[in-house]
Amino acid sequence: MTLLIFLLLLANSGAAVSLTGYFWHITDVHWDPDYKVTDNPWAVCPSASEPVRNPGKWGSYLCDSPWALINSSIYAMKDIFPNPNFIIWTGDDTPHIPNEKLSDEAVLRMIGNVSQLIQHVFPDTKVYAAMGNHDIHPKSQFPATGHVIYNRTAELWTHWLDGRSIPTFLKGAFYTEKLPNREGQRMIILNTNFYYNRNALTADLSDPAGQFQWFEDVLSRALTAGEKVYIIGHIPPGFFEKKRGTHWFQEHFNKRYLEIIQKHSQVIAGQFFGHQHRDSFKIFYSNNGSPVSAMFIAPAVTPWKTTLAGLQDGSQNPGIRLFEYNTDTLQILDMVTYYLNLTFANIQAPRWVKEYRLTEAFQVPDGTAESMQTVLDKLSWDKCHLQKYYEYNSVSYDLGECNDQCRTDHICAIKEVDYTRYKNCIKSGGSSKMNEMCLLLCFSMLSLSILVFAYS
Repeated sequence: MTLLIFLLLLANSGAAVSLTGYFWHITDVHWDPDYKVTDNPWAVCPSASEPVRNPGKWGSYLCDSPWALINSSIYAMKDIFPNPNFIIWTGDDTPHIPNEKLSDEAVLRMIGNVSQLIQHVFPDTKVYAAMGNHDIHPKSQFPATGHVIYNRTAELWTHWLDGRSIPTFLKGAFYTEKLPNREGQRMIILNTNFYYNRNALTADLSDPAGQFQWFEDVLSRALTAGEKVYIIGHIPPGFFEKKRGTHWFQEHFNKRYLEIIQKHSQVIAGQFFGHQHRDSFKIFYSNNGSPVSAMFIAPAVTPWKTTLAGLQDGSQNPGIRLFEYNTDTLQILDMVTYYLNLTFANIQAPRWVKEYRLTEAFQVPDGTAESMQTVLDKLSWDKCHLQKYYEYNSVSYDLGECNDQCRTDHICAIKEVDYTRYKNCIKSGGSSKMNEMCLLLCFSMLSLSILVFAYS
């Protein structure tokens, strides 16, 4: 009997392990092919908006990525977890330079070089790739009627694209495919650059390229078929936590996106975006206020310092992200962010290390919408967790204090995707008070640890 129980436990353990899958998320590599190490602070990189002093081989916090950094990030993924179930790649491959310094051919060359690198390092891995607002020329101007860059990018991604994805990709760089070797699981890849408030080509349209209607149709069919879906894209809806009032979507597009997620939340297992160069998340709620979907916003590979006016500490360390998920339900089980301390890399050598694991850092069981609501609750009242999240937000670059205004900006950006509700949240200061006692407790525990170390 004892042997039988042992065998049953062993079998159950094996079954549990088999339900765990992994996928990488990489975004915003922003390759600057003209980056060079030189003593001339004005000649290091065209992507910088100020003089660059003491640049290193692996990059500068003022510049977009040199090829060495991009190469290092992809090989780090291979070294850390070499056999993921798939990879999601959410765009932005060209540097932050004026349009006149780029062209269709230059953009395609950069997309092609990064694509070839990923294919070389992960030759047998399915990649779901979305285009970023910097992956067209002129930047952000994605037309709703097709484009030569859509056509040529589809050719570059032939290795990854299912033939049935081509028509919608050629129409507007969006598509949907089933997850590899699984039934009832689907990836939806959106071109949210259509909705960007800097895209003059689509501002007056109600549904550019019919993507919203297509999106709803795919979700409706997923419900009928009993499927679960992941949604990926480049530009997220809602607001940017680092600068109050900054949003990316035109308001009517933001409203439509939010309505679609609320309506079809029962089939959506996760949303994954980039663009912000920051590590953050957003929560979507039902009409009765229950959390129904979580959106994970991954940090960038580029360390580039943003030029958004008035934003302090606009740089970040390069980051990549590994998700753990249930291969039966697509439920997010955990998330680990790895990063490269750029200062250390330039002094010593590049070293990609674990920055944090979601379940450990915030003491939650998984990455479901309910668990991410728990994380948000902790950020709202616990200054220790808020400070930890704030440092992760810049991938351990900005280690300053997140004060009351900072707290309000982050809390409201996470919980209010709707524009009116966000403005009301800002006015109310995030609606809840911070527990200052936790900060005292943090310092007390730190002091105790120092004493114990000193006398051990």
